[in-house]
Amino acid sequence: MTQELPARPVAILWQLAWNDDRLFCTVYRNRDGLQLRVESGDAVIVSEPFDLQPRMFARTQALRASLKRRGWQDVPASSRGGCRS
Repeated sequence: MTQELPARPVAILWQLAWNDDRLFCTVYRNRDGLQLRVESGDAVIVSEPFDLQPRMFARTQALRASLKRRGWQDVPASSRGGCRS
């Protein structure tokens, strides 16, 4: 019986805040490759395989822009943490 290794965070592409709520767009590495997750502090909202292709980065930026139009704001660099594990 093999134990599956947990996904490891590789990079946070962006962080947004609305009052006390935060959203993170994070790339993780697991045994199957890269995975993109949009997550809050306590839940994964979207999870999908991720390729290092321009269209994938464009999708993440389009989602970020859409959320910002709805009132979400960038997290100031001084309050950002590193990759969460």
